[in-house]
Amino acid sequence: MYRSFYNLKEKPFQITTDSRFLWLGEKHKEAFATLKYGILDDKGFLLLIGDVGTGKTTLINALINTLGSKVILAKIPDPKLDEMDFYRLLANEFSIKKPFNTKGEFLLLFTDFLDKAYSSGKQVLLIADESQRISPALLEDIRHLSNIEKEHVKLLNIFFVGQVEFNNILLEKRNKAIRQRITIHYTLDSLTEQETGEYIRHRLQVAGTSDEIFSADAVHEVFNFSGGAPRLINIICDRALLTGFVESKKKIDAAIIAECAAELQISPYDDDDKPKKKEVPAVAEVSADAGATEKGKSAPSAQPAAVRSELEHIQLDLSGFRKKKSGMWGIFFIYFTLILLIGALCAYFFYLPY
Repeated sequence: MYRSFYNLKEKPFQITTDSRFLWLGEKHKEAFATLKYGILDDKGFLLLIGDVGTGKTTLINALINTLGSKVILAKIPDPKLDEMDFYRLLANEFSIKKPFNTKGEFLLLFTDFLDKAYSSGKQVLLIADESQRISPALLEDIRHLSNIEKEHVKLLNIFFVGQVEFNNILLEKRNKAIRQRITIHYTLDSLTEQETGEYIRHRLQVAGTSDEIFSADAVHEVFNFSGGAPRLINIICDRALLTGFVESKKKIDAAIIAECAAELQISPYDDDDKPKKKEVPAVAEVSADAGATEKGKSAPSAQPAAVRSELEHIQLDLSGFRKKKSGMWGIFFIYFTLILLIGALCAYFFYLPY
């Protein structure tokens, strides 16, 4: 919608992972080079940690594109699986066609697959994304897969990619064995404010313009909103371009970013249908002086709310009793009248001459 207005060939701030838009700052270049070295040099276990939205998946996809045909790759996007489902998914990713029904049968097939890959000069890489979701049992099974090796040669490289919670999982006592095997460990931090500006300009250039669409104040507001997380930068910048287009502003300033940030904030939901707690009337504290009299005169005091409520309740009960009592007298009167009429009729017929 806004592409022609800003002279863009495509949208620069899509949240989908696209390696063409990959921006490598100093820390990203270091992570890229370190991880690639770990894979190509058969370092065994590798670990990339980063908070939500820091660009881990984008970095990994760009890294995969540089590996070439020498590396046989399997990527597990969500490893929260039970044991056999994990083995079936792994077999599918590595194109192991022969069926198996047990863990033992899979291990035989997988060992044969690794041996053939090594004989043909191939390297095998398993990438487990969202590693913080791996169960303790499956984590131990993955460790056992790394035991399939030849002397002085690792037949399988395992690359964990996860959020910072995965560090705590690895620090657990039961995971000591796998923790000690991790040879490459890199933490991907959020961008600084300066890097945020460079990131925005880079994506605009890839999308087709070298214009300074975002002012310095706007970049500052983007950084305040996103905390330097590329995903949030993309979200608010895309919204800002749309808002600027609607308001016919070629330059995105701090006011537009502030407006977009307010619109993107998620407010807590106040459910009006929830039963509200009944307010219990507070009983006023009666002080020692409240009932005191001065020279035989009683000092008037206001009745507490709870006492007034109780008195009103008693009055209602008494009025109800009066109504009941008056109703009983009415019934008694009707019965008495009927008895008199019946007696009169009986007397009349008794004295009637034949």
